[in-house]
Amino acid sequence: MAHIIKYKCESCGYEADVYEGRGFMGQHIEMITCPDCKTIQPLVVGGVIADSAPSFTSLAGRLCLNCGSSHIKPWNKQTCPKCGKTMHPTDNIKFWT
Repeated sequence: MAHIIKYKCESCGYEADVYEGRGFMGQHIEMITCPDCKTIQPLVVGGVIADSAPSFTSLAGRLCLNCGSSHIKPWNKQTCPKCGKTMHPTDNIKFWT
């Protein structure tokens, strides 16, 4: 089952929707962090989309959806991109497919 979990930084209040699990077409959402715009963004990896577009099989060559930066890296599910403190999951959970 796939979820969207709202994460929040207790220090600065930054919030991000974090995707977990796989969609019904096998896609996985990789959460990335961008040091240029200081955000967490979702990028689709794998699944049917990657079968049609091989560039979607990994994060190599991918860009931040917010600012277009190539300096992205996988998010560690802890560090706030705005202030560097710790983010925590909230009770705000939704399903996605």
